[in-house]
Amino acid sequence: MIKSRWLVSGVAASALLFTSACVTDPNTGERKVSRTAIGGVGGVVAGALLGGLIGGKTGRIIGAGVGGVAGAAVGYQMDKQIKELKEQTAGSGVDVSETDGGQAILVNLPDGVTFATGSYAISSSFQATLDKVAASLITYPNSLIDVYGHTDTVGSTSSNQVLSENRARAVANYLISKGVPAARIRWYGYGETQLKVQTRDNVAEPLNRRVEIKIVPITQEDVAAAKAAQ
Repeated sequence: MIKSRWLVSGVAASALLFTSACVTDPNTGERKVSRTAIGGVGGVVAGALLGGLIGGKTGRIIGAGVGGVAGAAVGYQMDKQIKELKEQTAGSGVDVSETDGGQAILVNLPDGVTFATGSYAISSSFQATLDKVAASLITYPNSLIDVYGHTDTVGSTSSNQVLSENRARAVANYLISKGVPAARIRWYGYGETQLKVQTRDNVAEPLNRRVEIKIVPITQEDVAAAKAAQ
């Protein structure tokens, strides 16, 4: 019954947001639900909208020691970080977008630029771009970071799995080497299990070969809930 009441409350709050909290995104000019308003509702609803984090959120919040963003400011901060990341990585092939229903940031690192074919050594020509991503993560410290490795279906499933893991770990370690606290970062290799396109023609295959950095802002409400759950 408690769970049922919580779900009803969450749905009601979400409906209220969609009808009364639309804003214009400064990056696109489009109308959308304000993340600031969502943050202002509190950690319970915001947490329900967030996608999953490797290893779960509660323990990672405590381990990372983040202070959290004020609920009313989280949307503004996300918009600002997205705008800055797009400007800083312009022309590099990096794609910066919203994910998890607008509650997190996804930084997509391009194949062929980040790594040479079959390699997990970060290309020297791409390191300056990755330095800017690391600097952004340091500038905005109240977030948790997942790094995901993905491959195409060329080659064996087992070798693709290992390559995706090595590439995700390489990016995570690089960010750490540039000063991003290790406690904020987790990495995972998905191999060929999360294809963006279903093809074996080696034309669209590069879309499947990618490393993604997901940035999940943590609110002060999230921190309080994590501490209460200890």
